[in-house]
Amino acid sequence: MSSFRKALKSKQRDHKERSQLGFRKHLGLLEKKKDYKLRADDYHRKQKTLMALRKKAMDKNPDEFHFKMIHNQLKDGVHVIKPKEVVMTEEQKKMMRTQDIRYVEMKRVSEMKKIERMKSELHFLDVNEEKKNKHVFFVDSKKEVEDFDLAKHLNTVPDLVGRVYNRPTIETLKNKSILGAVESKTLKKLAKERKQQYLRLSERIDREQKMFVISQKIQTRKDLQDKVKKVKVRNETSTAPAVYRFEAKRKR
Repeated sequence: MSSFRKALKSKQRDHKERSQLGFRKHLGLLEKKKDYKLRADDYHRKQKTLMALRKKAMDKNPDEFHFKMIHNQLKDGVHVIKPKEVVMTEEQKKMMRTQDIRYVEMKRVSEMKKIERMKSELHFLDVNEEKKNKHVFFVDSKKEVEDFDLAKHLNTVPDLVGRVYNRPTIETLKNKSILGAVESKTLKKLAKERKQQYLRLSERIDREQKMFVISQKIQTRKDLQDKVKKVKVRNETSTAPAVYRFEAKRKR
């Protein structure tokens, strides 16, 4: 019986309030130190948060602007992002991709025609009369090497041996007159114009290649709009579009 009483007393002692005088019971429970510590820590933590928010509000620039001020709205005390209006449907986007491809292809074909026309006019002649390539002649003996005459071998006059283009033979000079400029000043001027033409041609070729890459990238983006399973094989670069492997689908 004594053990039961001890157990009952130990159970009665397990309470959160501290013992106090009888005439003070009407004031309510008197909390213990550990409970007061938890409540005080929570209070001070909230006070520090409020002080930090007040300081942030005081230091804030009143003229500060952020795009979320426009795209967000306050609903029931909570910031909610405004839903964006659907400007274009997927079908409209696909149609625009098609129009873009047609325009780029049209410009690319135009550039190709201009390139072909410039090539036919220039005939890929050298810009300068300096010999960039080597022409090797084969003979049978050392004596022929010593007595080798380039003008005689090419069947032209010695003055025209140094020219890499428009080098007529002796028979042509006898029967016809040389067409084109012969003076050194005129030749230099023509060489300068020819060099500029080749620069324009190289620029047009670069532009046509860039347009081809752009059309490929637009076509790839257009194909990605189709709801078909796909796997990326290669990433997109500045000179090539991304490569995807699409799931084979039987057409009806």
